[in-house]
Amino acid sequence: MTGHTARQGSSWILLSLLAANLALLAGCSGKTTTARPAASSIGSTCYAKALPTVGEGGLAWGNTLNIARQKSLANCKRYAGRSGGTPDTCQVVLAECKH
Repeated sequence: MTGHTARQGSSWILLSLLAANLALLAGCSGKTTTARPAASSIGSTCYAKALPTVGEGGLAWGNTLNIARQKSLANCKRYAGRSGGTPDTCQVVLAECKH
């Protein structure tokens, strides 16, 4: 009977760990949702991604490459500052237009 109780205990531990992981994933997915471009950018054809040396970067859409670059740099500076990173080091690392 003790072996059966040990299995039940380890099952509870596994379930607790699984629940904790799911909670962390839910928190992370909520965070990335806020970092995505606004719904108003759905019709935009160009996008750019800017990253700081340390911290979170920014992705943005725009009607032109220049607008997308400017927006991604602004987002990068905002997100890097919020995440304890280095906003002044933000650089555009990717910029493309869909055809």
